[in-house]
Amino acid sequence: MEYISIGNVKIKRTAALAPMASVADRAYRTLCREYGACYTVSELISAKGLCYQDTKTAELCTVTDNERPMALQLFGSEPDFIERAVEKCMTYKPDILDLNMGCPVPKVVNNNSGSALMKDIKLAASLVRAAKRASDVPVTVKFRKGWNGESVNAVEFAKAMEDAGADALAVHGRTRDQMYSGKADWDIITQVKKAVSVPVIGNGDVTTLTECLAMYEQTGCDLVMIGRATYGNPFIFREIDSCFEGKPYTPPTIEERMEVMLYHIRLILSQKEDGSEERAMKEARKHASWYMKGLYGAAAFRAKCYSLETYEDAQRLAEEFLALQKSANEI
Repeated sequence: MEYISIGNVKIKRTAALAPMASVADRAYRTLCREYGACYTVSELISAKGLCYQDTKTAELCTVTDNERPMALQLFGSEPDFIERAVEKCMTYKPDILDLNMGCPVPKVVNNNSGSALMKDIKLAASLVRAAKRASDVPVTVKFRKGWNGESVNAVEFAKAMEDAGADALAVHGRTRDQMYSGKADWDIITQVKKAVSVPVIGNGDVTTLTECLAMYEQTGCDLVMIGRATYGNPFIFREIDSCFEGKPYTPPTIEERMEVMLYHIRLILSQKEDGSEERAMKEARKHASWYMKGLYGAAAFRAKCYSLETYEDAQRLAEEFLALQKSANEI
């Protein structure tokens, strides 16, 4: 098994779980680590929110041993707030501190954060230096190909982040204006890898083991990071891990899919500090529907997934879905 090192953090060279706001929460990260994700990153944490002691923001900073190695990911556009926020993050003992400079959503970009920072390399570099001053752990930066097709500056950006002290770089092969549409450009990941000496993490359009291996081969990246392809599919990490370990892999049965769906929901329920089943089940609905995607009758079940109120509802839904699969196979 090969490993990479980000600073003093050793990580298996398999596949990492990408940070995804409102998706990759603690339950999601825990599940993916159990299935073989080699590294996880928190949801977006507002530097200002953390400095102003926002309760929800503080909850996002909790790091459990089951998620390690794990990074806390901050976003912001003011060096002073980044430095103070990193100091606060250090009390939660993350393995790595990541700065998000790639998020494309308007509420982040409109505050001159996320991928908007790709338009101001000098400011972005100052944020890295601020984070390095306060961090006890390696500092990484996640960014995109560029702001738009007319300003593809990932290589220039990467060099500046390395010069500012970044210990590793994660590159998503789309511009900001692409959001999550179109095709990710793996060649830009190759260019960044050739331009810097720190580890480079590749991200974008890896949905299968074959594509994971292809990204390693084509880009020369040090680590592959997978996002949307993990929706309802933590099994992708088991498949990739099995390949690198030289072990046989057995795809999940429909029964296992439903078992893991229910386990995932139990994790969500167990990690709600307020103990609210109603709130937890609302979050679980989208996850439940993802576990059924691509299977017979999934479209008809989607509405039922989005009306789940209790864990017992989810159990009944899983049983009903399995019965449907069985009857379809008997036809």
